[in-house]
Amino acid sequence: MEYIDKLPYFNKVTLGVALVKSGQNLDYWIKTRLKSGEIIALKKGLFVTKMYLARIEESSGIYEKYSQFIANTLRYPSYISLEYMLSLYGVIPEGVYVITSITTKSSRLFTNKLGNFRYQNIKKNLFLGYNEIEYKDNQVRIATKAKALFDTIYLRSFGNSSLKYELSEGLRLNLNTYTTDDINEFKKYVDLSDSVKMKNAIKILKW
Repeated sequence: MEYIDKLPYFNKVTLGVALVKSGQNLDYWIKTRLKSGEIIALKKGLFVTKMYLARIEESSGIYEKYSQFIANTLRYPSYISLEYMLSLYGVIPEGVYVITSITTKSSRLFTNKLGNFRYQNIKKNLFLGYNEIEYKDNQVRIATKAKALFDTIYLRSFGNSSLKYELSEGLRLNLNTYTTDDINEFKKYVDLSDSVKMKNAIKILKW
């Protein structure tokens, strides 16, 4: 266990090598450790030890960075965006406790001990506009401020609300956080999308 206690996540192959187990013996080991809580399922076939989580919980700010790293890992390729990033950037006033991400794969929701991880599909040509931050020796992809707003407007269904209402009042956007560079970046994604909805959004935002 000492080796896997140091891993941010592991699968059955890694575990089998570390324990020198395979087949039913390995499956039984996993089943009993999941039941006892010694290991925790992040999703089917992907695990982390209770010891690893306990260790990072003691480090200030590391737990959230680890959760962000896992968000990139659960669904690949993906980058964190939408409401979660808008909240971190201070663009929307509410705290967001679901880690929201963009992927080129199908939309999906994962729930585990760390929380909820929601993924929304986007076209491959719009899978861009993210930076990389570091979690230990790993890179975590997060949307830029401009792309997080673009993704939110582009993918969100406003139902009976008008786009003008949502951008002016409903989303309670703090647009003062956006610089000229941010706005130009946002416009670049709008041009790339060739979306009538997004072109209307620029007019409503008066950008």
